[in-house]
Amino acid sequence: MKIAVIGAGSWGTAIAGMLGQKHDNVVLWARNSALIEKMTMSRENAAYLPGVKLADTVNFTDDLCAAAAGAELVILVTPSHGLRETASRLASILAKETIIVTATKGLEIGTLKRMSEVVAEEIPFLANKIAALSGPNHAEEVGFKQPSATVVASPWRKVAEIVQDAFISSYFRVYTNPDIVGVELGGALKNIIALGAGACEGLGFGDNAKSALITRGLAEITRLGMAMAAKPLTFAGLSGIGDLIVTCTSCHSRNHRAGLLLAEGKTVEEIQSATNMVVEGIRSTMAAYELAKRYGVEMPITQEIYRVLYENADPKEAVSQLMSRGRTHENEEVAIIDNWL
Repeated sequence: MKIAVIGAGSWGTAIAGMLGQKHDNVVLWARNSALIEKMTMSRENAAYLPGVKLADTVNFTDDLCAAAAGAELVILVTPSHGLRETASRLASILAKETIIVTATKGLEIGTLKRMSEVVAEEIPFLANKIAALSGPNHAEEVGFKQPSATVVASPWRKVAEIVQDAFISSYFRVYTNPDIVGVELGGALKNIIALGAGACEGLGFGDNAKSALITRGLAEITRLGMAMAAKPLTFAGLSGIGDLIVTCTSCHSRNHRAGLLLAEGKTVEEIQSATNMVVEGIRSTMAAYELAKRYGVEMPITQEIYRVLYENADPKEAVSQLMSRGRTHENEEVAIIDNWL
């Protein structure tokens, strides 16, 4: 099996390294020729995943056609804002038997599409060969073979199981799930809550505040997901609460770090310039804010984070707005129960 990993950031590099331990023909693509040259010489991506050596079974290229031509499995790990352009280029390269896995956790600005929807639009002849990979998987830990678990979602069982077999290993446990909508939304929306968790920490709030934020964040993620036909149980799994916990609490989380900078009063532009990696939560906040309006779903945490990011609201004032909201039930469905005593 030839496997192409498209995108050589930290997660793409970790995926290539992991697959290279199991398969003998893995190609890692990046558009940056200087990065490819350095990785070829050192067998390490020092810019994005330092210290992780990649096996000889992993090859490197900046030629998209060379990377993807003849690949039976293609893993897309480009930033969300570049996925459509990359998928469009792949449409003339891939064979009709190719399976595509989206491993990017984000939503497309403007269209508000999930990543699998973007790929299906650009490569329609492979619309029934698409899966999504998501879960609590920090590249730094996977790269160093620390035990991790993830979920691969596809409406087509055979597709999900082929991907599962390709990825599963002694340190990377893979589950399947038919709910691709829920899995992708969980992976994208948790980044928004992680921004809030970092801001809470940066403002000096304690564990009570962070726990409340994570819990109520999960509630509004689930609320939007259900409005978009996702299964609520998905959000209790690895791509929901699992990914939410790790992204809101880990030192490896770039969205959590971005939240810390928000608490310091940094602007979106200053935050993005402070890292060489994409902070997907910033874009996802804008998309989720629009989705909430489209579906008529109440998402107060997302709304306040949107105000901080895009309307220059003060983070402390945003917290005050959340805490002073009108009283409500923890479980919204209670409001329609007539015989609650």
